[in-house]
Amino acid sequence: VLTRDEAQTRAQLLDVRRYTIDLDLTTGDETFDSRTVIRFTVRADQDVTDTFVELKPAELRSVTLDGQPLDPETLDENRLPLKNLTAGDHELRVDAAMRYSHTGEGMHRFTDPTDGETYVYTQLFMDDVQRVFAAFDQPDLKAVFELSVKAPDGWTVLANGITEHTDGVWKAAPTPLISTYLVAVAAGPWHSVRTEHRGLPFGIHCRRSLAPYLDADADEILDVTRACYDRYHEKFEEPYPFDSYDQAFVPEFNAGAMENPGLVTFRDEFVYRSAVTDTERQTRAMVIAHEMAHMWFGDLVTLKWWDDIWLNESFAEYMGYQTLTEATRFTDTWTDFGVVRKGWGYDADQRPSTHPVAPEAVNDTASALLNFDGISYAKGASALRQLVAWLGEKDFLAGINTHFTRHRFGNATLADFIDSLAAATERDVHAWADAWLRTTGVDTLTPRVTGDNGTYTLTVERTGSRPHRIAVGLYDPDLTDEGRLTLRERLDLDIPQTDGRPIGKRPALLLLNDSDLTYAKVRFDPESFRAVRNGLSGLPEPLTRAVVWNALRDAVRDGELPPHTYLDTARAH
Repeated sequence: VLTRDEAQTRAQLLDVRRYTIDLDLTTGDETFDSRTVIRFTVRADQDVTDTFVELKPAELRSVTLDGQPLDPETLDENRLPLKNLTAGDHELRVDAAMRYSHTGEGMHRFTDPTDGETYVYTQLFMDDVQRVFAAFDQPDLKAVFELSVKAPDGWTVLANGITEHTDGVWKAAPTPLISTYLVAVAAGPWHSVRTEHRGLPFGIHCRRSLAPYLDADADEILDVTRACYDRYHEKFEEPYPFDSYDQAFVPEFNAGAMENPGLVTFRDEFVYRSAVTDTERQTRAMVIAHEMAHMWFGDLVTLKWWDDIWLNESFAEYMGYQTLTEATRFTDTWTDFGVVRKGWGYDADQRPSTHPVAPEAVNDTASALLNFDGISYAKGASALRQLVAWLGEKDFLAGINTHFTRHRFGNATLADFIDSLAAATERDVHAWADAWLRTTGVDTLTPRVTGDNGTYTLTVERTGSRPHRIAVGLYDPDLTDEGRLTLRERLDLDIPQTDGRPIGKRPALLLLNDSDLTYAKVRFDPESFRAVRNGLSGLPEPLTRAVVWNALRDAVRDGELPPHTYLDTARAH
């Protein structure tokens, strides 16, 4: 386990320039050969110093530092000490045999029971690069990676860059500066569908036994990919920063997908083998959009340490849903977010194990892994959606583009991100970040309606401390269709309010957080609750209905609504 203090110390000592990695996948079923050359510099302001490189070999054959052999027996756990380093340039060479994995980390190996074909692929996230090659394994020691892979006859090797092969050896184009955890290889007798978009090679890949199913969906997958690519180029001033875009659907994948630059890996359950609902197709499209957003936020600009992992995931989550809505036929994705994802965030945030969206102290990689939850994804994305509502999309995108320009192919922190946003607006983004990202729990918003004779005023009571910009929906009975409710007006409202908001005639239903722009529990006044019980399914928009269902669910969870009342409502609507 690497600690934050160790990573900061090593980053002050070293500049890592280039990795040259040679992998041999022809040595058997249990292990593969890994030969690595790391060229790095010890900074001139350092005295003679010690550090270490990470490696988890089956057998460490040899190590040389600047041409002098090191004792392989000094490898302790996963650390190989490098002692008495002087200021200036150094070259480390490591020759090792590495174990294939069958549990998803490192270099995973899979033999397809359908046809006996074998496939391997990497998953190097967090601290698993050391299962494949020796590395200074932390996100802020970015380097160029030059990769060659010897593979069996009939295999194709995919990597972060375009690959070419001669006599069974595949060479990938050197990468731009990227982090160790983003290096990727996928090798095997892939079935591939290739195309080109705006001069960039696009490819989708799966194991051969799934070829008919990938072919059946190839147009849809590539259409979504092209649409998202084009929309991101409308939003972002920085062009796509890599030389190709491959998407590999791989077997036995531990996660949903991984944003390796130029070679995104997906679980191959996304290659649908039977009839599926349109919602499942939308989910696949959202994952495609999510991972592509990472090409900028995560890959081009990478976190400095794992305490900011939420920023990668929340940004990709927000951008995935928003871009899919804007650029594809899946125009109702925020309803899916409200139904499927948001409850995940609310539940995680109300447990004793809750944590801020942006925790201030993540001491090591093991602690960081615990933060991959509904808070980092759903609550963080909800916070960004609220930020866009509060700041305005124009200023939000201006801040994002400033961030990309300032930190391209580098590393950045939450403070850097907030500073970039602050440069695009006069609003106090730093205070907003403290209120939203450094606190835990869920605010509750409750409406109070006062007045008579057709002149009513709305006041919103808040339990909690965050500012909110919300839409308030005013719904009246549909005189032409009994049981339906029609939208009279949506009001924009900033909470806390300075005074009551006139709303004119009393609506049948007054719905706080209509459009689901903030992250908060909402309650109903008595008259609105009666309208919900009688007319929930008659609300005209699915996102509005999702907000209502979530509000009812939250009230049950908090002991304010009897479960049988909820079930009666569910049975009716």
